[in-house]
Amino acid sequence: MTNRTFTMIKPDAVKAGNIGNILQMINAGGFRIVAMKYLQISKQQAEKFYEIHAARPFYGELTDFMISGPIVAAILEKDNAIADFRKLIGATNPAQAEEGTIRKKYAASIGENAIHGSDSDENAEIEGDFFFNGLERF
Repeated sequence: MTNRTFTMIKPDAVKAGNIGNILQMINAGGFRIVAMKYLQISKQQAEKFYEIHAARPFYGELTDFMISGPIVAAILEKDNAIADFRKLIGATNPAQAEEGTIRKKYAASIGENAIHGSDSDENAEIEGDFFFNGLERF
């Protein structure tokens, strides 16, 4: 079944010049980009996006990191999009990520892990709606 997922190339990967390499891996993985934008988010936006983690000890560090530079937000489409994209990006900790995954190639640490991928259809819709209105997607 064709469905959508949300992704965000994080500030560390943008700063390192890896947008093109990561987008190439996404395309090679069979994903179709249905919406994409390059932007800088505010502290308030980062806190809202990650509010599910507000009680966790890493929340402040995470939101500070996410406003440290521009990001690339995108909505991707493919059969089995959520599971296939999570496999393509690899484990949150790049040291545990499989060879050939985005995080194994481009992430520096658990905190600076290059890319975000939605973990469910519900979250993909919520996260996509956070960054894109209906006129910005196909």
